[in-house]
Amino acid sequence: MNNENNVKTAMITGANSGIGLELTKKLISEGWQIVALIRSDFPVEEYELQQRILEQRVRVYKADLANFGELRAAIENIKESEQAIDVLFNNAGGSFDKLYYSAQSREMHFEIQAVVPYIILSELKALLKKGTNKMVVNTSTNVFNFLREITYEELIHPNKFKKLIGPYATSKLALSLWSQEVAAELSADGIKILAVDPGGNNTLRKGRKNGIPFFLQAIMKWFYPHPSKGAGLLYDAGMDKSAYLTGALIRNGKVRSLKFTKFSTRILKEIQVIYQVEYLKQSY
Repeated sequence: MNNENNVKTAMITGANSGIGLELTKKLISEGWQIVALIRSDFPVEEYELQQRILEQRVRVYKADLANFGELRAAIENIKESEQAIDVLFNNAGGSFDKLYYSAQSREMHFEIQAVVPYIILSELKALLKKGTNKMVVNTSTNVFNFLREITYEELIHPNKFKKLIGPYATSKLALSLWSQEVAAELSADGIKILAVDPGGNNTLRKGRKNGIPFFLQAIMKWFYPHPSKGAGLLYDAGMDKSAYLTGALIRNGKVRSLKFTKFSTRILKEIQVIYQVEYLKQSY
C-alpha cells in the first residue's frame, strides 16, 4: 500500500496485546502507519485502533509465528503489499507456563523469540532499506542476567523448564546475541539494530496462563507499571538512530554489557542454518 505524504511505517509483531498494543497506539497517535503481524485480533474495545484498521492506516497480517507455513504466507503478503518499513519492532513472544513445541518441533520460546525475528528481518530487509529510519528493535530482557552459566546446548535446545529464568531467559539471550553479531553486516545496508529491554511491566491478562512465578505475579499486579512504560522505552530506542551504537543492548536508556558473548557467532550460524535449510528451501 502506498504511504501517503511520506508518512512513516512501523512493523510490529505481537502488536495486539501488552507492550505491543501500547506501542501501536503510541505510534498511531503520532501519525504513523502500522504493519501488524499478529496471531489474534486487536481488542474490539480499542475503538480508535479499530477505526485506523478500517482506514488501512493499521494493516493487519495474521499468522501463527511458530508455524513456518503461516509465517511465510504472511511475509509474502507483506512484501507484495507494502512499499517500505521505517522501523521493525520484533516484539512478539512471552513466557509460557511449560515446555511447548512449534510446528517445526523446536522449543516455543526459542522459535518465536530467537529464530522468527531473524527470519522476519532477513525477509523484510529490502523493505527496511527503502525506509528512512532503517531501524530494527528486538525486545529483550534483563532476566538472563540471573543466569550464572549456560551451555550452548541449553541455549539452542532447552529441554528443562524453569519459569522466567529457563527457556524464556535463554531465548531472549540468544536474540540479543545474534542482534549484536549481525549488526556490522546490517550497517553495510544502512540498517541499525538494537536489543532493548522494556523493563518490568504489568502484562498479566486474566484467564491466560503464563510462565511468571506466582510470587512475582502478585508483585507485578500491584507494583509494576502499565505496559505503556515499556512501549515508551522501545519507542525511544527506535526513533533516535544516532543515540546508540548498532548491536547494543539497551536498558533504561543506557548501553549494557551482554553476557555469554562467546556464543554469539555459533548462535547466529545456527539460526541462519534454520532459515536457509528449513524456511527458504521449504518455500520452493
